[in-house]
Amino acid sequence: MKLFIGNLPYNMNDTELNTLCTPFGDVVSAKVITDHFSGQTKGFGFVEMSSRPEGHKVMEGLNGTEVSHRKLICNEAKPQKKKGARRR
Repeated sequence: MKLFIGNLPYNMNDTELNTLCTPFGDVVSAKVITDHFSGQTKGFGFVEMSSRPEGHKVMEGLNGTEVSHRKLICNEAKPQKKKGARRR
């Protein structure tokens, strides 16, 4: 189950996000999204858990939890929209 984790501290990295979710189950992947130009994190990321029940545990356990004075937002990730062909 893929999750969106929002309102992350700007200094959080992939490893720390993985560690944050590990108590709730098996983390398949954890990625904090960064700006391509500045390298600064955007304050959100995605975590993939190995099962839906584990994903629900993460949502229940982390949604509204404070990390570095920021209340986390945690919910199921929406499917990525396909981008259309670029016009030339």
